[in-house]
Amino acid sequence: MKILITLIVSFLSLLFSSCKKETDLPYTPQVQNPDSTAVSKEKIDILALGDSYTKGESVDWELNFPNQLKTVLLQGAYAVTGIRNIAQTGWRTDQLKNALLNQNADIKDSIFSIVTLLIGVNNQYQGGSIATYQKEFEELLQLALARAGGRRERVFVLSIPDYAYTPFGNGNAQISAGIDQFNTINRNITQQYGISYVDITDISRRGLQEPVFVANDGLHPSATQYKAWVSRLFPYVKSALK
Repeated sequence: MKILITLIVSFLSLLFSSCKKETDLPYTPQVQNPDSTAVSKEKIDILALGDSYTKGESVDWELNFPNQLKTVLLQGAYAVTGIRNIAQTGWRTDQLKNALLNQNADIKDSIFSIVTLLIGVNNQYQGGSIATYQKEFEELLQLALARAGGRRERVFVLSIPDYAYTPFGNGNAQISAGIDQFNTINRNITQQYGISYVDITDISRRGLQEPVFVANDGLHPSATQYKAWVSRLFPYVKSALK
């Protein structure tokens, strides 16, 4: 009997000891995959297609809207490798198309992370036909899509700004009506292709009431206006890069 009691006590001691060791084990929290919320590590290059509004006439080169987009991306810890800007003051759709087709092989054979397209103000200003603009804008959109590797989400079309709301335009309602007509064309085509359309025309129409939105030449957007464009464009770009 004495031996039996001793065995029972020994068994209970071992049992309690085992439970205590399991209870005293340190708690290890579950750690999420550190890459699950990280910024994309893609090396981003930007192709910007357009006219004076893309070139950034009358502002420092670093302050045109493609370069301001690059700055915002860098601030967001995106890896931006560079910008290729194919844009000149005065270009119509046909001139941009010819310039793009005649670029070196490094452009014609390259795939870019982001492609922007803003074109048409000179078609309107020079009295070009809507039918011609419609045809050539679609051709340019197809070229932009090709340079994005066929990825519709990586192409971004910006609407034509309204230069009526500058000292040069002096509030001319006919200019605004013409800009609206051309923007209807580029918007409809862009949406048919399922490509992002970023309407910045309303921003440009702050130019007469807010002179800071107009460059010193009295016609083109200022760096401040370009910054407002990028604030509207960036959410589309960020979403596409995810």
